Amino acid sequence: MPATARLRLIGRAAAMLATLLIYLILHGSWRLIGARSPWPPRFLGAIARVVGVRVTIVGTPVARDVLYLANHQSWIDILAIAGASGSAFVAKGELRDAPLVGWLCTLNHTLFVDRGDRLGVARQIDTLRQALAADHPVTVFPEGTTSDGTTLLPFKAALLGAIDPPPSGLQVQPLWLDYGAVRDVLWVGDEPGTANAARVLARAGTIKLTIHFLEAFDPAGLGRKAVANRARTAIEAAMASRD
Repeated sequence: MPATARLRLIGRAAAMLATLLIYLILHGSWRLIGARSPWPPRFLGAIARVVGVRVTIVGTPVARDVLYLANHQSWIDILAIAGASGSAFVAKGELRDAPLVGWLCTLNHTLFVDRGDRLGVARQIDTLRQALAADHPVTVFPEGTTSDGTTLLPFKAALLGAIDPPPSGLQVQPLWLDYGAVRDVLWVGDEPGTANAARVLARAGTIKLTIHFLEAFDPAGLGRKAVANRARTAIEAAMASRD
């Protein structure tokens, strides 16, 4: 790694540590007085800025009683969505073991699931159902893994059994995350999480990310597969409109 890139990596890592200390003080202060802390998702949003992400929001996020279904390209997705909406997440289990990234995710009620654990699907559905009862959004990445951003992978509907039938008043809102021409931050293929994180932290310049909060819909009566298809169709249409 070139010396300038190494310096960027070290500088951003130090800035992340300083940000963590500040937000730990704020989080601890809220907990000390028995108040619900708003700081974990704000912390993740701040970390996204340290990494170099500049988020533009298009559309209006539904603030509660909502399940976001989003396309997935990078661990940055979690930081950015959390900062923009206060959402908790369902993410692939291997992300939990990624140094730094996995730990950051745990700070914001991330629910880690093993997509290959077919015997544990019922337990995962129950965990998601409990998360949806909280007063914050929950995000699921139904592709099940990261993609290259040019196309959508098939949406897996198993976890959407948690909203079949849906809790009263719940809405589903599709999200399209658009990194534009930036492709070198995406986490695809067999690249180790540590290598991707180091590469992103050492990267020069900013990362422009547009989060499109698309039209929300009522999932009642649709069934999990129809919900997945409707969300995927909405995201595909948004992607096509860019082209």
